[in-house]
Amino acid sequence: MKRVSHSFLMASELRYTANTQLEHLHARYTGTGHADLSKHDWVTHQHRDTLASIVGHPTLTSFLAIADGQSIGRIKFEMTEKMLQPCGPPPQKDDD
Repeated sequence: MKRVSHSFLMASELRYTANTQLEHLHARYTGTGHADLSKHDWVTHQHRDTLASIVGHPTLTSFLAIADGQSIGRIKFEMTEKMLQPCGPPPQKDDD
């Protein structure tokens, strides 16, 4: 009996630790999502992360500027503007 209760304690302890770690991950990194996150919100996070990465890495920004034939400042401005609504406006929610 002691082994069963001990293993149950370990399983519940591990579950608590896993949930705590998952909550910490979600609080620290907003793009990791959660159970109530819609598809539109998830895609929006992905696009914003990509745009922020491009703006944050000068070599990527330079590459895009050369490929598009525009200045680096223009590319940064356009990427920053796209971050507002990278996937368009959110879909209408049903009030059921």
